[in-house]
Amino acid sequence: MTTFTTVTDTHASALSRLGHAISDGTRTGILLALREGPARPSELAARLEVSKQVMSNQLACLRGCGLVEGDPAGRSTWYRLTDERIGSALGDLLELVVTVDPDCCTPKGCTCR
Repeated sequence: MTTFTTVTDTHASALSRLGHAISDGTRTGILLALREGPARPSELAARLEVSKQVMSNQLACLRGCGLVEGDPAGRSTWYRLTDERIGSALGDLLELVVTVDPDCCTPKGCTCR
């Protein structure tokens, strides 16, 4: 595990990009879905009940943040997390939310909005 003794502006910028990425429910849903494995945009759009255009825009944002990447396969593109640790970090964040706000969130789901 890497330990950062000095935090630089670059580190803060990287964390800000992650914060921006998960500040939108659709983007967070995409990242959580991709923890299970690669998926095509149409599958993600159906799962998250958003239009293909919304999905395209959100995937572009996540690509720009460096969190997902696409692998073209014929007429389709499969998206995946750029690093499996992203999925682990999201799991840790979910557990933290349950701990911090137990009235709102439980391991079975969250009722807060």
